[in-house]
Amino acid sequence: MRIVFIGAVEFSRLMLEKLIAMDCSPNAVVTSPDCGFNADHADVSGLADHHGISCHVTGDINSQESINWISAQKPDVIFCFGWSRLLRRPLLDLAPIGVIGFHPAALPHNRGRHPLIWALALGLIETASTFFFMDEGADNGDILSQVKITIDPWDDAGSLYNKMVETAVRQLDEFVPALERGDYQRIPQDHSQANYWRRRGPRDGEIDWRMAAVSLHNLVRALARPYVGAHFIRNGRSHTVWRSRVVDSINPFYLEPGRVIKGGERPLVRCGDGCLELVEVAPAVELQEGEAL
Repeated sequence: MRIVFIGAVEFSRLMLEKLIAMDCSPNAVVTSPDCGFNADHADVSGLADHHGISCHVTGDINSQESINWISAQKPDVIFCFGWSRLLRRPLLDLAPIGVIGFHPAALPHNRGRHPLIWALALGLIETASTFFFMDEGADNGDILSQVKITIDPWDDAGSLYNKMVETAVRQLDEFVPALERGDYQRIPQDHSQANYWRRRGPRDGEIDWRMAAVSLHNLVRALARPYVGAHFIRNGRSHTVWRSRVVDSINPFYLEPGRVIKGGERPLVRCGDGCLELVEVAPAVELQEGEAL
């Protein structure tokens, strides 16, 4: 089975390494230069070169040049794991089996942007690792493989990402041989159940102390490393909260949101509902009891 692999983020690199370890090395790889669009951009061209795999670097996957290059590889299947732009026809029709994409959510639910971040920010308790047949819509093709993943209360962006990678690796072990045998199913999505998450921006990471403590804690979890972190402004300076804890035992209803209840290394701040302990803040700051943020 001839494989063309498309990807340009850290997840792409990990999946490419897995395929190589399975003795299912792609015949060709397509990646992109770092344009600053993805914080987790990964140059997979070095990995491809190391294993003697032909590589095409492009900023436009749908260009005629890219289409001609991929077509010349005569792929049976195309794997697109980690690409920021939608693939269009005729690229989608170049491989007889199709183009397999990946989305870290329980499709048809939660299509769109930043699924790991939104799942945590919204306090979801479950998500999924989904491989699907791509078409011209966003995340709406037939499902090839889907495995549910529990989101534990202690999970943050880093730990949930690791769960997603571990699950995706196991899925590759199952469906790649199935594709070779022609023994696989295409499960249509129920489009009536679909929703689309929007692209997040810098303001989505700003801490608004009027929000409930549990919502702010979920925001901190969602934007934890490797992402940019949730932040607040104090005296004109931005401080990133990497870890936090909801404190339910203290809820002074007579204090306004943003009031520091306890100072020190792990300050406690009144929120719209409840209090939030700031476990790890950078740059470090000594908040004073009674000050308002």
